[in-house]
Amino acid sequence: MAKTELRNGLYLRDSTEKLTENGTATSHGSDAEVNGNVVPGETQVDKYGFTGGGQQYSEDSAEEVPIEVLRQREAKWLEMLSSWDKWMAKKYKKVKERCQKGIPPSLRGRAWLYLSGGKVKREQNPGKFQKLDEQPGDPKWVDIIERDLHRQFPFHEMFAARGGHGQQDLFRVLKAYTLHRPEEGYCQAQAPIAAVLLMHMPAEDAFWVLVQICEKYIPGYYSAGLEAIQLDGEILYALLHQVSSVAYRHLKKQKLEPTLCMTEWFMCIFSRTLPWASVLRVWDMFLCEGVKILFKVGLVLLKCTLGTQQKLNDCQGLYETMELLRAIKPQYMQESFLVHEIMELSVSETKIEKEHNAQLRRWKESHGDLHCKSPPRMHGAKAIMTSEPVSKQHLKQRPTIIVESPLAPKTGGEQAEDATRNGKSKKEAETKTTLPPEELVNPYAPPPDHSPLLEHTTIQESKESLSSLEQDTYL
Repeated sequence: MAKTELRNGLYLRDSTEKLTENGTATSHGSDAEVNGNVVPGETQVDKYGFTGGGQQYSEDSAEEVPIEVLRQREAKWLEMLSSWDKWMAKKYKKVKERCQKGIPPSLRGRAWLYLSGGKVKREQNPGKFQKLDEQPGDPKWVDIIERDLHRQFPFHEMFAARGGHGQQDLFRVLKAYTLHRPEEGYCQAQAPIAAVLLMHMPAEDAFWVLVQICEKYIPGYYSAGLEAIQLDGEILYALLHQVSSVAYRHLKKQKLEPTLCMTEWFMCIFSRTLPWASVLRVWDMFLCEGVKILFKVGLVLLKCTLGTQQKLNDCQGLYETMELLRAIKPQYMQESFLVHEIMELSVSETKIEKEHNAQLRRWKESHGDLHCKSPPRMHGAKAIMTSEPVSKQHLKQRPTIIVESPLAPKTGGEQAEDATRNGKSKKEAETKTTLPPEELVNPYAPPPDHSPLLEHTTIQESKESLSSLEQDTYL
């Protein structure tokens, strides 16, 4: 498996595609696939939008929800979203339970936007994304981002086409973030996160949720030096000692550093590790409850893979242990099993913060002060909303399509307008002159030589993506 180096020295598993010397990408597939010109309908697409690509994209691990139950959940979520501030203030426990059950696919994007506080951020900063979108960006980051675009979920229909709308919007979101946080710039692990968000919402909404994830949920993860992720790695091992002493002792015996096994897990929020059904359930809980969900998932995977002496018989050395953690058995990542184990595991925000303070003291003793001063992280949607009180105006939903029923009774004013309009129509009909015959267009005429569909596509700042006001089209 090829590897790609992050600017901070982190390695992430790559796809089968590789970069040539001039920066353009090549693939082991056909030219049509590389250029995004595959004829629609030739390959089957699953319900998540994937055309294949291994266990991660398999539907076998997905949990089927009866349609009646799904419709009931949609109605409940619509009710919650219509009075979000009240639910978060008085019935947060119920919101958390519904996130644990899984957000209905039709409302997942809108729910993530509200849970993360991205909706409020967008309303408090009108036009901010558009201004960032219009700026050229730092050439250093623009070049790296452009070279990373084809690596993000190449088997998903949204990102399969080279230079397609999916890749263009991904470029826009990532470039806007580098302008929003120039001191932080761009880290490759942000790309899959932005891609997951774009699968569920327009570019502007995806940008603000990405901002919230980077600044509130996991601050410091993408800063130079990866100090925050190193600290969380030590916290993970400390919690593992309490959850599974067998797994902990084995990792310590093999001198396997936490960052070797959990960096990609945490920085990509498991989007490159778990089957897709499990990824979505983990994200539902993560955006509601915060970083403790990442710790829980990591603990479950380590415990299930290395938690008994019998399981350790096959991984006596460091290399064997690493290989086992790179290819975790599918049954441990299956949606219903994983969610059940996460909910059974007792890891509180208080325990994480206590361990964080302990690890911070040890870090200062051995390394000195942290180079990157990150703001304190917020443990989920409740903490974010409490820290930044919002007005109802910021949470108000703005539908873009309003359809009036033709059977609805008309008011006196509307009837008068109709009468006036009918009177004008009669006068226009009386004074209408004879118009020259309309020119007929041959529907079978050959197409012109120049076809815009055959033009070479480049990664430009697409203006054709759905705007944030069109979010209701995702229902």
